[in-house]
Amino acid sequence: MKDVSLSEVKGLVGTEVGVSDWITVDQAMIDAFAGATLDDQFIHTDPERAKAESPFGGTIAHGFLTLSLLSAMNYSALPKIREQTMGINYGFERVTFVAPVKSGARVRGRFTLAEARFRGASMLTNTYDVTVEIEDERKPALTARWTTISQFDPKDRPEDT
Repeated sequence: MKDVSLSEVKGLVGTEVGVSDWITVDQAMIDAFAGATLDDQFIHTDPERAKAESPFGGTIAHGFLTLSLLSAMNYSALPKIREQTMGINYGFERVTFVAPVKSGARVRGRFTLAEARFRGASMLTNTYDVTVEIEDERKPALTARWTTISQFDPKDRPEDT
């Protein structure tokens, strides 16, 4: 699905609307995130110590790093709304970190549109049930319910909404 119109979005509720490309979460990405967030706990940044002292056998990504990758996954997975002028991250109703993402693993997101509601003259809230899968792992890295806002020109709002 490449793109959809505003009038088509509500018809997608309850369906899987996209699966993202795989993203490799390597040590350089983990280290950069640790530097940006000031979270340099050894399970993320010290491969030798993490191998010796943690139950993971090496370093793992921060849960918030995995969560933050949803933005990139969104761009590669979700259909573009033709009339949208801007997208806004509205928030999460729930996030559950299910399994650790080991350094070097690949992850991708699966998005099911759970709800789409018009709000005001120029906004559509889109709520997704998201699962971030880890390649070759049974358990996902995380599950979440994520709400975004699609901003559009009021003149483009479908008449039947």
